[in-house]
Amino acid sequence: MKRVITYGTFDLLHYGHINLLRRAKAQGDYLIVALSTDEFNWREKQKKSYFTYEERKAMLEAIRYVDLVIPEENWEQKKTDVAKYDIDVFVMGDDWAGKFDFLKDQCQVVYLPRTPEISTTKIKEELHT
Repeated sequence: MKRVITYGTFDLLHYGHINLLRRAKAQGDYLIVALSTDEFNWREKQKKSYFTYEERKAMLEAIRYVDLVIPEENWEQKKTDVAKYDIDVFVMGDDWAGKFDFLKDQCQVVYLPRTPEISTTKIKEELHT
C-alpha cells in the first residue's frame, strides 16, 4: 500500500482544497491529512481559524479521498510523521515548493499546483468588501 501525507489548516473548506486532496490521494492508496491544531495556528502563524480543529477534522473525515486525519502541532513533526506512518509520498501545494525537500531522503516529495482562482485568504477578503 502506497501511503501519502499532506498538511494544512483547511479552514473555510473550498473546491481548491478538494482538488488538492483528490490529487494527493491519486499519488497513492491511503491519504493522511495532518491538520493544524487551533493552538499551532495561533502560536506559530498568528491565525485564528473560523472553524475549530474538531469542526475542520469532521469536514475532512467526510471527504472520500481522506483516510485518516491527525493533528499537526508543530513544524518539526513532519520527519517523525513520515517515519511513524511509513509514508511513501509527501504532498504539498506548490506555494511551498522546495520547503520540504529535506524529506527526500525519507520519501518522495511532490508539490502540486494550487487551484489559482480560489483560496481561503481570497474568500475572507471578498467577504470583507
